[in-house]
Amino acid sequence: MLKRALIIALSSFALVACSSDKEIKKESDKEAATPVVKEETGVETEEMNQYPLTGMAEKEESMNRAVAVMVNNHPKARPQSGLSKADIVYEVLAEGDITRFLAIFQSRMPKEIGPVRSARDYYIELAKGYDSLYVAHGYSPEAKEMLTNGFIDDLNGIQYDGTLFKRASFRKAPHNSYITYEHIKEGAEKNGFDMERPPDALNFSDKGKSNGEAANSVMISYNHNPLFNAVYDFNDKEGRYERFSNGEQTIDYKSKDPVLIENLFIVEAPHKIVDDKGRRDIDLKSGGNAYLIQEGKLRKLQWKNVNGRILPYEKNKPVSLRKGSTWINVIPSSPGLAGSVSYQE
Repeated sequence: MLKRALIIALSSFALVACSSDKEIKKESDKEAATPVVKEETGVETEEMNQYPLTGMAEKEESMNRAVAVMVNNHPKARPQSGLSKADIVYEVLAEGDITRFLAIFQSRMPKEIGPVRSARDYYIELAKGYDSLYVAHGYSPEAKEMLTNGFIDDLNGIQYDGTLFKRASFRKAPHNSYITYEHIKEGAEKNGFDMERPPDALNFSDKGKSNGEAANSVMISYNHNPLFNAVYDFNDKEGRYERFSNGEQTIDYKSKDPVLIENLFIVEAPHKIVDDKGRRDIDLKSGGNAYLIQEGKLRKLQWKNVNGRILPYEKNKPVSLRKGSTWINVIPSSPGLAGSVSYQE
């Protein structure tokens, strides 16, 4: 039975409690971005080696470069391949109601990833924040200019369709482009890309229990199109969140492994339509309101862009992540762009 439900109106980021009329007003002051500083409390220092983007223990120091892949989220592209092994996944609107994933891999490299989709400028900037090798199939005009000018090391299906990128027979274009990690390594070697430069580590802690409001189920709606509703349900036994799209669990196409998430970070950012194709400009630099959801609890925080990374802050201090995978959903804050987030106990 639903005990409490809170709705976030994206244009004002207000919270409305169904059990009361109390409203928490939007925090309008945006803090200036500052470098991440490890605090004496809240950040755990381990003697053992840790993977830089998950904090999970490893036997030897990982020298893998991060690989960031554009993954299709159209209903015809589901279930996808590789998402269950991603360390970090950004879900951001492309055109219309459609979201795409930027999946960043470093601790685990899946055998196959896809369907691979085209680049946008803001996805490229997010990939750059982890010094990633960026993998996409196609690009917008702005993204093409960035890639052509060498903004980031990249492999693109426009140049390697049928060689590094393969077309799956069980799906139709543009939802059928796949790439293997072996082909990513092959492409990197051909282009002279350094694949032994791990990204700087994020801050992790597993001390104590998470605090905040109970949030055992979280739903994110983009323009109220149910095909792109993302629901995250807390699996108490696993201590992690399971993800669902349009009522179907997000799993790997071949292995059927489910996506399991330790950190769900929802951030509000201004969105603006910039051309007749519906492409967007998204402000991922100014910071703003955010929710961090861990272990069945939700905290209202702020986000900052620190050297290209979208990170949680509270009272101008960095907040540690739980060890494990992190999914970051970017939602519109701009008036006129409908959408909502709700959660319940």
